[in-house]
Amino acid sequence: MKKMLIVIATLTAFAAPAVCSAAPAHPGPYASGFVGISAIRNTDVTTVANQTFQDRVELDPGLFIGGTGGYDFGYLRMEGELSYKYATINSINDQINNFQFISPDGNIGALAMMFNAFFDLHNDSPITPYAGGGIGFAAVHLSDTYGTDPLIGRQLLYGADDDTVFAYQAGAGLEFAVNRRLSLDLGYRYFATDTANFNSNQAGAISLKLESHNAAIGFRVKF
Repeated sequence: MKKMLIVIATLTAFAAPAVCSAAPAHPGPYASGFVGISAIRNTDVTTVANQTFQDRVELDPGLFIGGTGGYDFGYLRMEGELSYKYATINSINDQINNFQFISPDGNIGALAMMFNAFFDLHNDSPITPYAGGGIGFAAVHLSDTYGTDPLIGRQLLYGADDDTVFAYQAGAGLEFAVNRRLSLDLGYRYFATDTANFNSNQAGAISLKLESHNAAIGFRVKF
């Protein structure tokens, strides 16, 4: 994670001198790529196995990477986005029996396909603030997840499975024009999904919602 922050800071430092004298790009088609950090919020995992109980799952900050393709109409941009978020599980707490599983091992990933619209607030400077959001779908993957119960020992808590659910996001950022075709993008996205259900045909069926705060740096190319 520290290496990723160093890379982002270095790219920003090299781009800054060019930004100072650049002019914002004209309307037209564009493509972009970005990389950053995803902080997935703590989520409640509801498990049904003879009885209903609930775990509170906490995750470490993880990877956020993706790309877009769209059209800039001047003050409005419309685009399609393909992005991926990934994080490892840090802790699992049984909320009913009030204990924490020891040494949890598992991860959650989400491949999102979004349709976005952003409004660009153009001004006399090469820095353009923007805001907007989007809707789409996310293929959420939960890996085999293990944890150690203080009384029972090591066990499989959640079986690996996938579910595709509705997703939405909202965010804002700053576009720094390097020249008429290339710009640097610093952005934030709040991302969330509908409830994902895993292993629905088994006794260990579980469900969860995914919410995350995402920050990224990227480059946008106008054609």
